[in-house]
Amino acid sequence: MKKMESPELAREAIFEIIANQLRSNDPPETNKALKRLKEMGFDDLEAKKAIGRCVAVEIFGVIKYNKPFDLSRYVKNLNRLPEEPFDDE
Repeated sequence: MKKMESPELAREAIFEIIANQLRSNDPPETNKALKRLKEMGFDDLEAKKAIGRCVAVEIFGVIKYNKPFDLSRYVKNLNRLPEEPFDDE
């Protein structure tokens, strides 16, 4: 079995988070963002990568600043897609 590199592990973890959010519809804005991006012409992978950038902003804040997950900022970033997510730090 091939040993995975850190970026590959991080990418897989982010895609798993997205899959869980889509499956549980929590938050519902994740499904709405995916649908909106696909209606704009993004394919499934590109739409999930855009959502993943929003997830990454939150993970970075949790790890770097030892702060709780900011659901409000996450939802705002999802609603702004395809614009790049913001990090208010």
